[in-house]
Amino acid sequence: MKFLIDAQIPKDISDFLKEKGYDSIHTSELTLGNKTDDSEISFISIRQKRVLISKDSDFYYSFILKNEPYKLVLVKNR
Repeated sequence: MKFLIDAQIPKDISDFLKEKGYDSIHTSELTLGNKTDDSEISFISIRQKRVLISKDSDFYYSFILKNEPYKLVLVKNR
């Protein structure tokens, strides 16, 4: 399973997933880092078939309306 971890999620989560043998990228590792546009993040998720982990509700609406990104885990605060 492959993951793409968004900027609001600590890079430690991506590092943990890597230690467990998963293919994981944090947005800080992308060319534009944490300033990567949401549309580009979604495109990377689709192109590389990565599960996006994010707190950004914009991805939730995009996933519901356009089925983008590829897969989504939305983290919510209580």
